[in-house]
Amino acid sequence: MKYIVIASGGAFGALLRYALSGFIYRFSSSGFPAGTLGVNLLGAFVIGLLWSFFEEFTLPPNLRSFVFIGVIASFTTFSTYCLETLNLARDGEWKYAIMNFLLSNVLGIGFVFLGFLAFRWILQLVRG
Repeated sequence: MKYIVIASGGAFGALLRYALSGFIYRFSSSGFPAGTLGVNLLGAFVIGLLWSFFEEFTLPPNLRSFVFIGVIASFTTFSTYCLETLNLARDGEWKYAIMNFLLSNVLGIGFVFLGFLAFRWILQLVRG
């Protein structure tokens, strides 16, 4: 059963990634991988938000597996980020390679932190 739950979450996360990165790329005119960056930053924020949620509220292990191992793991595209950054460097696009590396790492960590803060803020609003 757990494998079905994880696979379902993975399929859902992959479809979300495909849709969102495609949407972002429609508005990007340069060779910079904006779709991957956007998905990774949103994924970082969401994982911070949801991790905080799961620290406060105990949910069934299958739901936790669905969300983190399935949806989030397939939604965030770290391996794609690594490949795109390497390809940019290999193609001599050093400005974009360095920009992608720095933005993904610095902003990614920042967005995880913002996700934690957002959940704490929401929790305060709900609890009064």
